[in-house]
Amino acid sequence: MHNLEPFYNWRHIYVTEEDEHSPFFKKQYSEFEFSQTVYNFFIHPQWDDFGSSTLYLKILMADYDEKYAIIEFIGEWNDAMENDIMILKRGVIEKMMGNGIYKFILIGENVLNFHSDNIDYYEELYEEVGENNGWIVALNFPEQTCYDFKIEHIDRIIHFFEITDWRAYKPFHLFKKIEKEWMKRIEE
Repeated sequence: MHNLEPFYNWRHIYVTEEDEHSPFFKKQYSEFEFSQTVYNFFIHPQWDDFGSSTLYLKILMADYDEKYAIIEFIGEWNDAMENDIMILKRGVIEKMMGNGIYKFILIGENVLNFHSDNIDYYEELYEEVGENNGWIVALNFPEQTCYDFKIEHIDRIIHFFEITDWRAYKPFHLFKKIEKEWMKRIEE
């Protein structure tokens, strides 16, 4: 896991630690000191700790004009033991919503599995985002992880998409592609 870096090809467009509205503004990173772990496995130091001991993230893009953010995750999404959705909502998403972002693309290729508890925070988040014409899309989560979300009916709150070549897009174009697909699903 220590070789899995957050996607970095958009750093010429957006850098979370240079964004004064980011929860990670002015954070200092080490390229050589591996101190964060998911269970007993070290992860790359570029991932951001938002308070969970099993799930880490990286804000790849935050566009305050278009009101969207793209966030990549690594680890285990564990609401049963860690209450990750509450920590994520309060520590990251609410801060971004406070700055006008209401459309979230959550990239989960490296989310190993999901353990649910209850869906209260998901429903609360859905209402808050929806009040501002926003949405939440989970992109490229592994099949088993998607299944675990779906059996808890979270897929009616977070919409699951698959775009395997997402890295080939610039952030705005990926956002527009997802928004167009999301609008199609809503209209159906």
